Amino acid sequence: MPKIAIILGSTRPGRNGEAVAHWVLDIAKQRDDAEFELVDIAEYDLPHLDEAVPPSMGQYTQPHTLAWAEKIRSFDGFVFVTPEYNHSTSGALKNAIDFLFAEWNDKAAGFVSYGAVGGARAVEHLRLVMGELKVADVRNQVTLSLATDFKNYSEFTPAEYQQGALGVVLDQVISWSNALAAVRAA
Repeated sequence: MPKIAIILGSTRPGRNGEAVAHWVLDIAKQRDDAEFELVDIAEYDLPHLDEAVPPSMGQYTQPHTLAWAEKIRSFDGFVFVTPEYNHSTSGALKNAIDFLFAEWNDKAAGFVSYGAVGGARAVEHLRLVMGELKVADVRNQVTLSLATDFKNYSEFTPAEYQQGALGVVLDQVISWSNALAAVRAA
């Protein structure tokens, strides 16, 4: 059974992403075809990338990098929960991704985004990054509008259809994670 991380990609105080990530986890845990774990990048206290050697070399020296690498290595796939800040993902999430290389490779990723236009532009940027990291990103995504899926732009109240959209993303991430198991084993 694949192990899927739900990565909370914001460290901002009062972040909307925390409620979104818990919603994703609650729905995911109703399934019996994968294990799910919430991974909050804020708990890893990653500074701006401070490894001297490029991550593709796998020569990590910092304790925070080693802990982050161990966590990410343990998963078969990912669901990134990302805000959209200035037409992109959060700097904190991009920084956390940039710390590692091989730990991401040959795994699947899906996206749940939120923002003024549902966070769609943040996901477009993340898809480019995932390609470079040899992560197979699934087609479907969940886009949550601050205007319609949040009351007063801060209280998470997702439209009912969003649960179905999330189900499709989870189906695809699990399927692709299973399909890539042979690639990871090689």
